[in-house]
Amino acid sequence: MERRGQREMSPALRSLVISLGAVDVGLRVWALRDLTKRRSDEVAGPKAVWAVALMSVSSAGVLPLAYAVLGRRRRPSTTAGG
Repeated sequence: MERRGQREMSPALRSLVISLGAVDVGLRVWALRDLTKRRSDEVAGPKAVWAVALMSVSSAGVLPLAYAVLGRRRRPSTTAGG
């Protein structure tokens, strides 16, 4: 099977690929910013491992979503009262 070049893609497929790429980049930026603002005890696992994975693994948005669901621990409530 021959690999299709970008110019051979239909406009709809090209738009889909570009959109998925933009979503992936946006999610990665959000996840990395969130990771840098959290303390180590608010992250499940080593922060450095999450950071390297988020910067290097191309995942079409799956890895940033995994960080959001599995990697973040709830911040302790700062509200007073009872």
